[in-house]
Amino acid sequence: MANKMDELRMDIDELNQLIEASKRQKVKDILTVEMRRLATELTKLKEMAENNVTSPERKVPNPTQNCYEVKLTNYAWDQSDKFVKLFVTLKNVQTLSEEKVYCQFADKNVELHVKELENRNYVLAVNNLLKEIDTSKSYWKVKTDMVIVFLAKRSTGENWAHLLASDAKAKEPKVPAMEQDEDPSTGLMNLMKKMYEEGDDEMKRTIAKAWTESREKNLTGF
Repeated sequence: MANKMDELRMDIDELNQLIEASKRQKVKDILTVEMRRLATELTKLKEMAENNVTSPERKVPNPTQNCYEVKLTNYAWDQSDKFVKLFVTLKNVQTLSEEKVYCQFADKNVELHVKELENRNYVLAVNNLLKEIDTSKSYWKVKTDMVIVFLAKRSTGENWAHLLASDAKAKEPKVPAMEQDEDPSTGLMNLMKKMYEEGDDEMKRTIAKAWTESREKNLTGF
């Protein structure tokens, strides 16, 4: 556009010179009409150029969007001597400001809140922990695509066999019902076998030791 405007200016200047040099009125009139046409075109180009000048951009705040709540159920956990750690994967969580990610701690409960992440509010509620935690020392960290929640153990070095108390109860062996006409010793032996098959390593060692001691007593008569 700038080049065209320069060309028009030069054409108008040259037409002015021709008008001044012309001796015949008719020639002057023709040149004057052409000069006015070019002058009008130049004026329009100037106006277009002024309208196209970019003004400083104003940052207009985005209107508040309605976020909907999403309850989280998937997470992993691990532990160290001092903490039980929850690992929650959330893409782009690191892009949020600090106040958008927070936890609420209770003796045996924790809630993780992640606000306004891609138009969603996330909540992870973990209730009825296996043991009580130290709420004053518990905290959280935001990593790339992940939030790690640190639950402080009240007793350093104490091992948590499970995260939730309900998990511990679910692992308790169920005592099978004994038939009315069943020999008590047979029922007890079946129960011991079932507990051995379904138990963990510690349970298996305990049952094996009990069997060995019982067999030795039967052999020696004591």
